[in-house]
Formats: sequence, structure tokens, C-alpha cells
Amino acid sequence: MKNYKTDVTIILPSLDPDEKFLNVVTGLVREGFEDIVIVNDGSKAENLPWFERAAEMPGCTVLTHEVNKGKGRALKTAFEYVNENRPHSQGVVTIDGDGQHLLADIVSCARVMLEHEDKIIMGCRDFNAPGIPARSRGGNKFTSALFLIGCGIRLSDTQTGLRAIPKQYLEHFCGVEGERFEYETNMLLDMKRENIPFEEVSITTVYEGDNEGSHFRPVVDSIKIMKPIVKFMMSSFVGFMISSGTSFVLDLGIYYLALRLIGDGSYSILAATIIARVISSFYNFNMNRKMVFGSTADYKKTMVRYYLLCVVQLLTSAGLVTLLKSFIPGGAFVATVVKACVDTCLFLISYQIQKHWVFKND
Repeated sequence: MKNYKTDVTIILPSLDPDEKFLNVVTGLVREGFEDIVIVNDGSKAENLPWFERAAEMPGCTVLTHEVNKGKGRALKTAFEYVNENRPHSQGVVTIDGDGQHLLADIVSCARVMLEHEDKIIMGCRDFNAPGIPARSRGGNKFTSALFLIGCGIRLSDTQTGLRAIPKQYLEHFCGVEGERFEYETNMLLDMKRENIPFEEVSITTVYEGDNEGSHFRPVVDSIKIMKPIVKFMMSSFVGFMISSGTSFVLDLGIYYLALRLIGDGSYSILAATIIARVISSFYNFNMNRKMVFGSTADYKKTMVRYYLLCVVQLLTSAGLVTLLKSFIPGGAFVATVVKACVDTCLFLISYQIQKHWVFKND
């Protein structure tokens, strides 16, 4: 039977620690954790005695960066060390050394990870609780909304440092971009791209003062965190636009060839339109499924959803254009402009529906 005390490695990156750091390490040792990997990320000389005292405790290993390289690099250093030197470890739990992660919550995340070997466990705080610093509450709520709307990731605490990661993922995460605070954001985006499942575990929210012990730089680090999120959103939407554009060109090309083959006739235009739309929509469906959204959901189910959306979108376009045209005087040109505006709006809406419903992974 797996035991969190012997089968889980605790990873604690730290920069310029104080007495809180030693209290955290002492609590872990008393709890019975037998493998604690601490990373000194280039701390000042006056803070080194805390690491020396921690290294004397049973089960503690201290790795050192001679200069500050950032939290992301510290985590990667620890991941690499565990991969190479801890064959018995079933996974790691990353924590902070400022006392914000309570021992009971660390134990809880470790236990849940051992029960779900394929899932990453996220220890998530409740930002609606009283006493949360305004910058922390506002920042996390904003990024949570951005992750959900822009990236399709539903997570209540995007900045949590308490994460339990099965060992099978450590080598992969060593290759994720980012050296500082943005690394943890990149991990989440990578989990979405690679369809790595995760589960939330509710943890106690602990803040002292105004979180002044944090090394987070509000402006610089916020920009670094936002960049990969925006890049992720744009790459997906740009891919959607390319898929739609090439589908449009394919539709026109097949329509032209079909007319040439069918020749003149009462229903030649209708037949050519149907042939072109069937082929181009099938191409668009497969492009969006694999290249744009990377869906692994059931093929038949996503196809039914996709064509249902196509029918609804077609009828909505016709209905809205007819309605708006009744209020706007003008001939064919005005009707065409109205249709272009309506279809542009529907195109943007269709992107969100395809992302969050049609191609959503089960």
C-alpha cells in the first residue's frame, strides 16, 4: 500500500527565507515525510543559515543555485533531481516556504495524488473568504476568468503553488518554457494542450499582513504571466481563422469544378453548392478538431455537434439578415453589407461554441 510519507517527495523552492521557512520544514519532518528536496535559489549570504539548519534535518536535501534563477528554474532543478535520484518516488508536491500552505493541506494533496496516478492535484484557495489581500483576490479572479474564457481551463486558483504531480509528468514539465513565476502559468497551458487531467482540492487560505513576504513583482511578473496566456489564445484563434479561410477557398474551388463537370441545368447551382459545402465542411471539421482545438472527444459526437451548430448558424444568419434588412432601406449592396456584419459576429461566437462545446474534451 502506498504511503505519502515514504512515496512522495516534497519540493520547496526558496529565496531569502526566514524563520517561517524553518517552521515549514520542521513541520514536514515531524509529519514523517522522508524525502524533502529544498532549492536555494541564489539567496543572500545572511539567509544561508536557514538552509544549513534545514539540511541537518532527517530526509532533507538542499540543492543550490549560486545566483537567483527564478521559481520556474528552481522547480525544474528539483524535478530533474527527483527523476535522476529518486526511483522510489511516486510523485512530488510543490509547496511554498512562507507558511501559506498548511501541513494538513499538503498531506491531503499528497494522498489524493496517490489515489489518482494520472491526475495533477491542484490545491486551490477560496478567494471569496475574508481577509484576502485585494491584489491577490482581484488578480486571481481576473486570471481565472481569462483562463476559462480564453483558454478553456476551469480552475478557481490559477496561481497556487501547492501542486501534487505524479512522477510520470516530471520529465515532460522540465521542457516547459519559463524560468520565473510565468512557468507555473505555462504548466497549466501545457496541461491543456497535452490533455493532462487535473483535480482541485480545496485548501485553507492563509495570508499574513498584505502578503509582504512574497517575491512576486506585481507589474513585471504579471506581464510575464499574461504573455503566454495571450499567446495561447491568439494561436488558437489564428488557427481557427486559417482553418476557416482555407475552407472558404476549398469551397469555392470545388464549387467551380462541380459546375464545370455538371454543366448547365436546372439544379446545377444547387448541386454544386451542396457538393462543395459537404466537402469543405468535412475538411473544416477535421481541421478544427485536430489542428485548432486538439480535441480527443468522441469523433461521432463532435461531428453531430459540429453540423448541428452549422445548421443553427445558417438559420440564425438568414433570420437576422432578414430582420435587420426590414429596418434598413436599400438594395442588394446593403443586404450584402448587413450579411457580412452578421456573419462576422456569428463567426466569433462560433469560435467560442466550438472551443467550449463542440470540441470540448470529455
